[in-house]
Amino acid sequence: KADKVFLHQGDQINILPIHLHDNSLSLLEFLTARVCVCVVEKVAEKAEALGELNMKTRRTLKGHGNKVLCMDWCKDKRRIVSSSQDGKVIVWDAFTTNKEHAVTMPTTWVMACAYAPSGCAIACGGLDNKCSVYPLSLDKDENLAAKKKSVAMHTNYLSGCTFTNSDMQILTSSGDGTSALWDVESGQLLQSFHGHSADVLTLDLAPSETGNTFVSGGSDKKANVWDLRSGQNVQSFDTHDSDINCVKYYPSGDAFASASDDSTCRLFDLRADREVSIYSKDSIMFGAASVDFSLSGRLLFAGYNDYTINVWDVLKGTRVAILFGHENRVSSLRVSPDGTAFCSGSWDNTLRVRQEGRGVVRELKQGGTTPYLKNIFLFN
Repeated sequence: KADKVFLHQGDQINILPIHLHDNSLSLLEFLTARVCVCVVEKVAEKAEALGELNMKTRRTLKGHGNKVLCMDWCKDKRRIVSSSQDGKVIVWDAFTTNKEHAVTMPTTWVMACAYAPSGCAIACGGLDNKCSVYPLSLDKDENLAAKKKSVAMHTNYLSGCTFTNSDMQILTSSGDGTSALWDVESGQLLQSFHGHSADVLTLDLAPSETGNTFVSGGSDKKANVWDLRSGQNVQSFDTHDSDINCVKYYPSGDAFASASDDSTCRLFDLRADREVSIYSKDSIMFGAASVDFSLSGRLLFAGYNDYTINVWDVLKGTRVAILFGHENRVSSLRVSPDGTAFCSGSWDNTLRVRQEGRGVVRELKQGGTTPYLKNIFLFN
């Protein structure tokens, strides 16, 4: 036990008296809380206020016959895959708005889809309880269904899927309360992750090169961090008051954000092992369905069930913009790999690609976008 704590900050040493009893915080918990609060407050004070954002819809992708449930960007920064309640999975050219491929699934409610890192395959699944992988080719008339490979099999609906850092492994989450890692080639189960007490609704892989951890969120109001290698639940956070619909790692991998039916988005710092910010307003009464960070991590985009997208200043915790345009709930939202745009999918059957409105729009070159708007995502 100790009666004083010495906190070294620059050239100054602060001596803090503490009183630890059997029913109080441990010394480690006290230090973690104290340091975490100090750092967040100081960073927020020094950060410049963000200027006015003017995000404009540049493209509207129309073609689904029912609610858009999920979408993902290709690493080429141009193509998008989306899945819908109509049982269709569509690959789009986000610049021309052309449909490059379309797959009809054996079930409606295709709740998950993902692009492979190479851009040569997509994965999808939903109420069929499976995750299926479809290789893509340059021949747009090719029958993709003939090349379908069923990789994962759960005992309840598939809620999410994402490839690891290669095309050879895929991570899935399910309404059966589990997540699982699979080998794409053989369909073999490599690791299963048990720890949620209800449906697992979302997952996100850590952005590091090794990618050895991922975070999941579920109907049990918990967000769990997992070790891919051991299958162990290494951290757990339970401060939400309702289902967690989406989780997304901060670009550095040191934190993650969550969106919940309790109308809030929250930021959790993995090093401090605690929630460090809540993004909410009394006027927001509808659930948040999806979140993603800008490239720098300064902005948090969140899609809500009241048809809006709220943009939050991650450091200051303030809302800096409200984006309108969708005519039903915003079910999915992803920032492009180069940070120059983001795409949102909605229950109004459409996807919208938005970019910041300042500056002159240049023609997009084949194979990728011209990063003329990157400054809007690089405030810090």
